[in-house]
Amino acid sequence: PRCPMLDGTNKALSDRVWDALAIPLARAGLTPNQITWLGLALVLANCAVFYVYRSTFWFGLGLAVAFTFDGLDGAVARMRGMSSRYGGYLDAVVDRYQEIAVYITLGLVTHWWFLCLLAITGSLMTSYNKARTAVEIAIDNNKWPDLLERLERVVILCAALVFDPLIHLPKSWGASVLSLAILAIGVLSHITAIQRFIRARALILRQTRN
Repeated sequence: PRCPMLDGTNKALSDRVWDALAIPLARAGLTPNQITWLGLALVLANCAVFYVYRSTFWFGLGLAVAFTFDGLDGAVARMRGMSSRYGGYLDAVVDRYQEIAVYITLGLVTHWWFLCLLAITGSLMTSYNKARTAVEIAIDNNKWPDLLERLERVVILCAALVFDPLIHLPKSWGASVLSLAILAIGVLSHITAIQRFIRARALILRQTRN
Protein backbone atom coordinates (compact mmCIF):
# COMPACT_ATOMS: atom_id res chain seq x y z
CA PRO A 1 0.00 0.00 0.00
CA ARG A 2 1.00 3.58 -0.60
CA CYS A 3 2.09 5.84 2.21
CA PRO A 4 0.34 9.21 2.56
CA MET A 5 3.28 10.78 4.40
CA LEU A 6 5.93 10.17 1.72
CA ASP A 7 4.46 8.56 -1.38
CA GLY A 8 1.27 10.55 -1.18
CA THR A 9 2.85 14.00 -1.12
CA ASN A 10 3.10 13.99 -4.92
CA LYS A 11 0.94 11.15 -6.18
CA ALA A 12 1.23 11.98 -9.87
CA LEU A 13 5.04 11.89 -9.71
CA SER A 14 5.18 8.76 -7.56
CA ASP A 15 2.75 6.94 -9.87
CA ARG A 16 4.99 7.72 -12.86
CA VAL A 17 8.03 6.36 -11.02
CA TRP A 18 6.27 3.15 -9.97
CA ASP A 19 4.80 2.68 -13.44
CA ALA A 20 8.21 3.05 -15.08
CA LEU A 21 9.70 0.44 -12.74
CA ALA A 22 6.76 -1.90 -13.32
CA ILE A 23 6.90 -1.91 -17.14
CA PRO A 24 9.33 -4.89 -17.40
CA LEU A 25 7.21 -6.95 -14.99
CA ALA A 26 4.00 -6.14 -16.87
CA ARG A 27 5.63 -7.03 -20.21
CA ALA A 28 6.83 -10.31 -18.72
CA GLY A 29 3.20 -11.21 -18.09
CA LEU A 30 3.39 -11.28 -14.31
CA THR A 31 0.14 -10.68 -12.45
CA PRO A 32 -0.05 -8.31 -9.47
CA ASN A 33 -0.61 -11.21 -7.07
CA GLN A 34 2.41 -13.06 -8.43
CA ILE A 35 4.51 -9.95 -7.80
CA THR A 36 3.17 -9.77 -4.24
CA TRP A 37 4.18 -13.39 -3.59
CA LEU A 38 7.55 -12.77 -5.22
CA GLY A 39 8.13 -9.86 -2.85
CA LEU A 40 7.44 -12.12 0.13
CA ALA A 41 9.79 -14.78 -1.24
CA LEU A 42 12.56 -12.20 -1.67
CA VAL A 43 12.11 -10.93 1.90
CA LEU A 44 12.25 -14.48 3.29
CA ALA A 45 15.32 -15.26 1.18
CA ASN A 46 17.07 -12.13 2.48
CA CYS A 47 16.18 -13.09 6.05
CA ALA A 48 17.69 -16.55 5.53
CA VAL A 49 20.89 -15.13 4.05
CA PHE A 50 21.20 -12.59 6.88
CA TYR A 51 20.71 -15.30 9.50
CA VAL A 52 23.60 -17.27 7.99
CA TYR A 53 26.05 -14.51 7.07
CA ARG A 54 25.08 -11.75 9.57
CA SER A 55 25.80 -8.84 7.19
CA THR A 56 23.50 -5.94 8.01
CA PHE A 57 24.78 -3.98 5.01
CA TRP A 58 23.67 -6.55 2.45
CA PHE A 59 20.51 -7.32 4.42
CA GLY A 60 19.51 -3.66 4.17
CA LEU A 61 20.19 -3.49 0.44
CA GLY A 62 18.39 -6.78 -0.16
CA LEU A 63 15.33 -5.70 1.79
CA ALA A 64 15.23 -2.38 -0.08
CA VAL A 65 14.94 -4.32 -3.35
CA ALA A 66 12.43 -6.81 -1.94
CA PHE A 67 10.19 -4.15 -0.40
CA THR A 68 10.09 -2.32 -3.73
CA PHE A 69 7.65 -4.97 -4.90
CA ASP A 70 5.05 -3.47 -2.54
CA GLY A 71 4.66 -0.58 -4.97
CA LEU A 72 5.15 -2.57 -8.15
CA ASP A 73 2.22 -4.93 -7.67
CA GLY A 74 -0.17 -1.99 -7.54
CA ALA A 75 1.47 -0.38 -10.57
CA VAL A 76 1.16 -3.58 -12.60
CA ALA A 77 -2.48 -3.88 -11.49
CA ARG A 78 -3.19 -0.41 -12.87
CA MET A 79 -1.28 -0.99 -16.09
CA ARG A 80 -2.94 -4.33 -16.82
CA GLY A 81 -6.38 -3.43 -15.48
CA MET A 82 -6.17 -6.22 -12.91
CA SER A 83 -6.97 -4.38 -9.68
CA SER A 84 -9.10 -6.47 -7.31
CA ARG A 85 -10.29 -6.52 -3.72
CA TYR A 86 -8.52 -9.82 -3.15
CA GLY A 87 -5.28 -8.36 -4.49
CA GLY A 88 -5.48 -5.48 -2.00
CA TYR A 89 -6.24 -7.91 0.82
CA LEU A 90 -3.39 -10.21 -0.17
CA ASP A 91 -0.97 -7.30 -0.36
CA ALA A 92 -1.91 -6.13 3.15
CA VAL A 93 -1.54 -9.61 4.67
CA VAL A 94 1.79 -10.24 2.95
CA ASP A 95 3.07 -6.85 4.16
CA ARG A 96 2.45 -7.90 7.76
CA TYR A 97 4.21 -11.25 7.31
CA GLN A 98 7.18 -9.54 5.69
CA GLU A 99 7.65 -7.30 8.72
CA ILE A 100 7.16 -10.20 11.14
CA ALA A 101 9.79 -12.24 9.33
CA VAL A 102 12.29 -9.36 9.36
CA TYR A 103 11.95 -8.64 13.08
CA ILE A 104 12.02 -12.31 14.07
CA THR A 105 15.25 -12.66 12.09
CA LEU A 106 16.70 -9.52 13.69
CA GLY A 107 15.77 -10.88 17.11
CA LEU A 108 17.43 -14.21 16.41
CA VAL A 109 20.64 -12.55 15.21
CA THR A 110 20.94 -9.61 17.61
CA HIS A 111 18.98 -10.91 20.62
CA TRP A 112 17.37 -7.47 20.93
CA TRP A 113 14.05 -9.14 21.56
CA PHE A 114 12.47 -6.27 23.48
CA LEU A 115 13.31 -3.75 20.73
CA CYS A 116 12.09 -6.08 17.98
CA LEU A 117 8.88 -6.83 19.90
CA LEU A 118 8.28 -3.11 20.43
CA ALA A 119 8.76 -2.44 16.71
CA ILE A 120 6.62 -5.27 15.37
CA THR A 121 3.74 -4.74 17.81
CA GLY A 122 3.70 -1.03 16.99
CA SER A 123 3.69 -1.82 13.28
CA LEU A 124 0.86 -4.34 13.61
CA MET A 125 -1.25 -2.07 15.81
CA THR A 126 -0.79 0.80 13.35
CA SER A 127 -2.25 -1.43 10.64
CA TYR A 128 -4.97 -2.94 12.83
CA ASN A 129 -6.29 0.35 14.18
CA LYS A 130 -7.10 1.45 10.64
CA ALA A 131 -8.33 -1.91 9.37
CA ARG A 132 -10.66 -2.42 12.33
CA THR A 133 -12.17 1.02 11.79
CA ALA A 134 -13.18 -0.06 8.29
CA VAL A 135 -15.09 -2.98 9.84
CA GLU A 136 -17.17 -0.61 11.97
CA ILE A 137 -17.75 2.25 9.50
CA ALA A 138 -17.01 3.23 5.90
CA ILE A 139 -13.73 5.14 5.71
CA ASP A 140 -11.59 6.82 3.07
CA ASN A 141 -8.52 4.61 2.80
CA ASN A 142 -6.29 7.51 1.67
CA LYS A 143 -7.11 10.12 4.32
CA TRP A 144 -4.96 8.77 7.12
CA PRO A 145 -1.86 11.04 7.15
CA ASP A 146 -0.24 9.50 10.19
CA LEU A 147 3.21 9.89 11.67
CA LEU A 148 5.02 6.64 10.82
CA GLU A 149 3.50 4.29 8.29
CA ARG A 150 4.94 1.33 6.45
CA LEU A 151 7.04 3.15 3.88
CA GLU A 152 8.70 5.28 6.57
CA ARG A 153 9.36 2.19 8.68
CA VAL A 154 10.93 0.40 5.74
CA VAL A 155 13.11 3.38 4.78
CA ILE A 156 14.36 3.86 8.36
CA LEU A 157 15.09 0.16 8.86
CA CYS A 158 16.85 -0.39 5.52
CA ALA A 159 18.96 2.77 5.96
CA ALA A 160 19.91 1.73 9.50
CA LEU A 161 20.91 -1.76 8.34
CA VAL A 162 23.11 -0.33 5.58
CA PHE A 163 24.79 2.33 7.73
CA ASP A 164 25.13 0.29 10.93
CA PRO A 165 28.54 -1.20 10.00
CA LEU A 166 29.71 2.13 8.57
CA ILE A 167 28.86 4.45 11.48
CA HIS A 168 30.28 3.68 14.92
CA LEU A 169 28.65 5.49 17.80
CA PRO A 170 30.58 6.28 21.04
CA LYS A 171 30.82 3.24 23.32
CA SER A 172 29.39 5.34 26.14
CA TRP A 173 26.07 5.39 24.28
CA GLY A 174 25.73 1.63 24.67
CA ALA A 175 23.85 1.49 21.38
CA SER A 176 24.31 1.24 17.64
CA VAL A 177 22.69 2.89 14.65
CA LEU A 178 20.56 -0.20 14.14
CA SER A 179 19.40 -0.58 17.74
CA LEU A 180 18.46 3.10 17.93
CA ALA A 181 16.58 2.84 14.65
CA ILE A 182 14.59 -0.18 15.85
CA LEU A 183 13.81 1.66 19.09
CA ALA A 184 12.66 4.72 17.13
CA ILE A 185 10.46 2.58 14.88
CA GLY A 186 8.91 0.92 17.92
CA VAL A 187 8.18 4.12 19.81
CA LEU A 188 6.97 6.09 16.79
CA SER A 189 4.84 3.18 15.56
CA HIS A 190 3.00 3.02 18.87
CA ILE A 191 2.51 6.78 18.78
CA THR A 192 1.09 6.35 15.27
CA ALA A 193 -1.22 3.57 16.48
CA ILE A 194 -2.52 5.87 19.20
CA GLN A 195 -2.91 8.66 16.64
CA ARG A 196 -5.03 6.33 14.50
CA PHE A 197 -7.07 5.25 17.52
CA ILE A 198 -7.93 8.85 18.30
CA ARG A 199 -8.92 9.53 14.69
CA ALA A 200 -10.94 6.31 14.51
CA ARG A 201 -12.76 7.16 17.73
CA ALA A 202 -13.74 10.55 16.38
CA LEU A 203 -14.92 9.11 13.06
CA ILE A 204 -16.92 6.30 14.65
CA LEU A 205 -18.63 8.56 17.18
CA ARG A 206 -19.42 11.14 14.50
CA GLN A 207 -21.01 8.61 12.17
CA THR A 208 -22.88 6.63 14.81
CA ARG A 209 -24.41 9.77 16.31
CA ASN A 210 -25.86 10.84 12.97
